[in-house]
Amino acid sequence: MKNSINQVLTTGIQYDDAIALRRISMTLNRWHELECGDGNGYIERKDGKPYYYNANSRYIQANDPRAWRRVPDRETGALKRLATIMASYPDLTPYVQGDPRGCALYILRPNDVPSGKDVDAYYSRGIPVY
Repeated sequence: MKNSINQVLTTGIQYDDAIALRRISMTLNRWHELECGDGNGYIERKDGKPYYYNANSRYIQANDPRAWRRVPDRETGALKRLATIMASYPDLTPYVQGDPRGCALYILRPNDVPSGKDVDAYYSRGIPVY
């Protein structure tokens, strides 16, 4: 953790914001894990609202509404907090990577992505927040 925070601090981001970015990254990473399924169930959006499917409900069929329950939308809240923090640092760009096997949040500096290139191919040049 300490190395990640130190790397983020080298970009000029304040300590409190760096800690908040780390929490956002952890929240997004867990959300991405749940979107893919964690063995117990998964999150799916229906009409823009997140629902959790409980795969361990042995006596309930998947199409039974009782197998689904509404869950708090932690992704939207984390993305709003991210936008609020990053508004203070206009030279830096956040990149959210949705694969749960890696870091969920990268901070990109102005020269991390070559001009005219797709950020999806170069985001790992940025600073991972983990």
